[in-house]
Amino acid sequence: MSSPPTFSDKDPNQHKRVSSHSNPGFLERLSNTIGGTFVGVGLFFLSFYIIFTNEGRALKTATSLDEGLSQVVSLLPSSSLDQQNHNRLVHLSAQLSTSQPLHDPNYKVVVQAVKLKRQVEMYQWVEYQESRDYQEDGETKTETTYTYNTEWKSELINSRHFDKEIGHINPSAMAVESVTVVAPEVRVGPFILSEGLVEQINNFQTLKLKDFHASGLDSFLTIDDDYFYHTSNPHRPEVGDVRVQFSFAGLSGEMSLLGPAQIVSVVAMQRGESLKAFQTKSGDTLEILYLEELSAQEIFEREHQHNTKKTWGLRVAGWALMFLSIQLMMRIIYTLVDWVPVLRDLVSVGLKLFALSVSFSLCLLTIGAGWLYYRPLVAAGLGILALLPVLIARSQVPAKKHQ
Repeated sequence: MSSPPTFSDKDPNQHKRVSSHSNPGFLERLSNTIGGTFVGVGLFFLSFYIIFTNEGRALKTATSLDEGLSQVVSLLPSSSLDQQNHNRLVHLSAQLSTSQPLHDPNYKVVVQAVKLKRQVEMYQWVEYQESRDYQEDGETKTETTYTYNTEWKSELINSRHFDKEIGHINPSAMAVESVTVVAPEVRVGPFILSEGLVEQINNFQTLKLKDFHASGLDSFLTIDDDYFYHTSNPHRPEVGDVRVQFSFAGLSGEMSLLGPAQIVSVVAMQRGESLKAFQTKSGDTLEILYLEELSAQEIFEREHQHNTKKTWGLRVAGWALMFLSIQLMMRIIYTLVDWVPVLRDLVSVGLKLFALSVSFSLCLLTIGAGWLYYRPLVAAGLGILALLPVLIARSQVPAKKHQ
């Protein structure tokens, strides 16, 4: 149940709305808790899946990187095409090159690069919400404050979803669309890069329009602060006005005012005059590109570091998900005693400690299971470490009984 909105006389772009609902009874809270228990069970099995598969992925990636380092052949930047390296893993550091520049005829922009991005923004109404809950007359009330501002946004905002659309209507479409143009053929030395390698060239830089020649532009376009504005007054925009900014990635021209051609380091399989993904015996693929000059050893070291960070990130995420799922499953115990304040607080602390201990142990056991096939000794060590909380707890029982 919600009340009619309350508008401010001082600010037409802000109003408040209050909704209320009765406080849930015991049976309703118990029903909600049971629903949360089923969600917790689902999250519990999901956490097992994330942790276990993460270990397999990490070990496969590490093995593939070691295999790749042992087989990679480093080429000189000036190396010519050598058919002896056909289907072999090669490493090369050289400048990017493209056969023709990229351009946008609507704005007379021409750049010799691998990618040219046109980012479009429109001046639109944006709705913000801020809510607070409070108790009144035995009910829980929620007061929501709606505020409307005008901002430049790259995504189209549908004003029909606003709490108050009158006076805050946005256009239903943009006059110009955002787009990224990619060079049809990108080379490093004598080799053509695969689509997977080109996708890794994302070091976008804003195209500076300070020295841009505006001759030939349409009369409705205005240049200001590296933007093309579809208005004659960019400092006083109106809702519906559009501005466009360009950026580029992977400079590939030998003679360019924007700077020298980008040097990249690539590890991939040579197939003819192309560089493609290399399939390792471990079942992984190697198709690596860095936007700087690196040796083969440095590339594989960085890939190992990235694999380690990703592995620990997924381990922490899996543990956190398991901890949350156990709390949700145990929430029903808290609901049964939440009418007794002292007991409620003790149970709450106890359930958190229980969830922390169990999730920690199960997480280690799952990690150990993932390593069992590849590293049995490490898996056994993790299993012993996981059982430590149980062994410590059991060792305290006789002492307490003796006391």
